[in-house]
Amino acid sequence: MSTERPLVLVLGATGRTGQSIINALLASGNFRIAALVRQESISKPVIEAFRKSGVEIRVGDLKDSVEKLTEALAGVDIFISAVVAWLIEDQKVAIRAAKTAGVKRFIPCDFATPGEKGIRELHDQKLAVRDFIKEVGVPYTFIDVGWWMQLSLPLPERSGGPMKTRSHTVYGPGNDKTLVTDLKHIGTYVARVVADPRTLNQAVIIWEDEVTQLEAHEIGERVSGEGDALKAKRVYVSADALKQDLAAAKAARAKDPTDIFAALNLTWSEYMYSMHILEENTLTNAKRLGYLDARELYPDVPQHSLEEYANEFYAMEDPSKVYE
Repeated sequence: MSTERPLVLVLGATGRTGQSIINALLASGNFRIAALVRQESISKPVIEAFRKSGVEIRVGDLKDSVEKLTEALAGVDIFISAVVAWLIEDQKVAIRAAKTAGVKRFIPCDFATPGEKGIRELHDQKLAVRDFIKEVGVPYTFIDVGWWMQLSLPLPERSGGPMKTRSHTVYGPGNDKTLVTDLKHIGTYVARVVADPRTLNQAVIIWEDEVTQLEAHEIGERVSGEGDALKAKRVYVSADALKQDLAAAKAARAKDPTDIFAALNLTWSEYMYSMHILEENTLTNAKRLGYLDARELYPDVPQHSLEEYANEFYAMEDPSKVYE
């Protein structure tokens, strides 16, 4: 029996989630690691840093043929996709290639909040990719991570940017529970999940804390030292008002399907409705949908609360940079 460490190939390595995953895979020492990178990204500093860390760089693109991608996947045991949102449906060619190449586990790009079909267009695309993986017959693990801690706290007075008002917004009453995870820690859990035979052909929910919107705002107001000022900036959006925002966002996107800002507004509104009105981003709901609980699977991974992250967040010169 071979004792060689499994080869993990990461697609989307230059993104924030991809970097978190590769860094954790490297830190674990349990894998050989490769990154599938487009030709135009080869010279990026982050790719050079990965190469110096021992990551094998392979050239490939989701626009390539199945035959060409199959060659790029030669010897790969585990394929992890962390592509940008507009490439979700394009993963199908990589899934076909993974089947041909004999990949033993395919992790599609989910890494967000759990929920039912028919609520969020982007999530529906992800669910369709999951169905396609099962149809093709590639072994898989589906991984969601809740909402980022990086997007969960109200921005302080010194911050600017287009997301400042949204960071002060409470959707609905604000007492809904929401699963949150520090982006930097996603990879730590992923490295455990992909090496675990218990998670093969299963869905896993990664999470570090579960808080209400009001609890998140109260943490931000206390830790930032700007309690009264931030509390005064809170904006409450009712379920009906959010439905109106959704309708407006859909109309704007329909008017110009190429408008990236209209698409982003629609996605944001749908996710807010899913999390805060329908309360889909909870541990109870994830388990109802059949997810395994990463905290139960790996109790030895250090716990990290939103309040702990808040100390780091408000120590930044300008926390709004995490929204970029």
